[in-house]
Amino acid sequence: MSDIAASDFRNPRRYVRLDTILRLRWLAALGQLAAIFVVVQGLDFDMPVLACVVVIAFSALVNLALQIRFSPVHRLEPLYAAILLTLNIAELAVLLFLTGGLQNPFSFLFLAPVLISATALPIGYTIVLGALATACATALGFVHLPLPWAGEDQLALPPIYMLGVWLSIVLALAVTSLYAFQVAEESRKLSDALAATELVLTREQHLTQLDGLAAATAHELGTPLSTIFLISRELDKNANEAGQSNADFKTLREQAERCREILGKIAQLSSSGAPFDHMKLSTLIEETVAPHRDFGIAIRVRIAVAGTPEPVGLRNPAILYGLGNILENAVDFARASVEVNAWWNADFVEIDISDDGPGIPPDIIKRIGQQPYLSRRKSSDDERGGLGLGVFIARTLLERSGARVRFSNRVFPDHGAVVHIVWPREAFETATISPEMML
Repeated sequence: MSDIAASDFRNPRRYVRLDTILRLRWLAALGQLAAIFVVVQGLDFDMPVLACVVVIAFSALVNLALQIRFSPVHRLEPLYAAILLTLNIAELAVLLFLTGGLQNPFSFLFLAPVLISATALPIGYTIVLGALATACATALGFVHLPLPWAGEDQLALPPIYMLGVWLSIVLALAVTSLYAFQVAEESRKLSDALAATELVLTREQHLTQLDGLAAATAHELGTPLSTIFLISRELDKNANEAGQSNADFKTLREQAERCREILGKIAQLSSSGAPFDHMKLSTLIEETVAPHRDFGIAIRVRIAVAGTPEPVGLRNPAILYGLGNILENAVDFARASVEVNAWWNADFVEIDISDDGPGIPPDIIKRIGQQPYLSRRKSSDDERGGLGLGVFIARTLLERSGARVRFSNRVFPDHGAVVHIVWPREAFETATISPEMML
């Protein structure tokens, strides 16, 4: 179970669609042309139109070359996407140099390429682009052509005001990029965790389908093997009556009988694991506990017998995986023992899984299982602790089956973590894999 939870979902290669960046570059070029037209024709300001149009034309030529060379659905590697964003910053810096530097109100457009990088590229590229944008803004504070303005008098803004503009751009670059990166990273983590959850369910369903296939195979092969067995027995009998001894007939009959026994065992095993078989609560717990009994940790199971009949639910791979993952964590972090307590009544079915390990840190106890890559628990054998992805998957699967999952620690002087799982009895007895559980 831990192989999927430990998979490297946290650091995927991030590829940006070329068409996405090109659309933004075309939008920027059209906006820049519109701004030049308004300033020159609408406001009648004097500005170096030819130089600005050359810069915009160069940007358009780059866009056309990329559109001709690559398919619109082509995905850029992070390095090449960062190069295109670097080109955006350089083109904007040249335009601002020609039109007043930081005095130009469009100087805040330095934010755009850095924000795109923060949401789509690794953090290293974002830091480099942010540093480049800051360097360009700093240079433009000292070196630039005059701001286009009406009349012969040029607009002269106080140095303290320009310092404020520069500082606001730098702070906006830092704060908005950090915020965008955090939001995008949380979204990526959640998406990766849900993808891992879907992979878990797919694997569990595949294993369940193999059981059904084995049962069907055993059933289908049973009839021809029975026929072979009967014919070989009759041939052996006729040979004996004729006073002939043929060891081949005897061997054929023995091997046919052996095949029937093997298929019988397969059918018997498969019948206990068919997708829609019913399982008592005690059977569910025993199937969950059995794989973890040989790891040097004592697992004590206590089932409180109530006055109502024991709940019986459909065999659900999601519940089996969720309980198994939580129990596996308990065994990993336990020092000596793990307890599994279960009870029920007419309305609810409850299971408690507790260990005698270090417990859950108080600062994350309310968030564990709700966010992936969160756990900081340390096991006695593995000081690295867990990523929390397995717990997130387990909680997601159990809650989608109708359960409520709560994490806590044992009351002092005892120590260790406790996971309390409770289903409405009706939900437990009818829980099965639905399309919603497959995300």
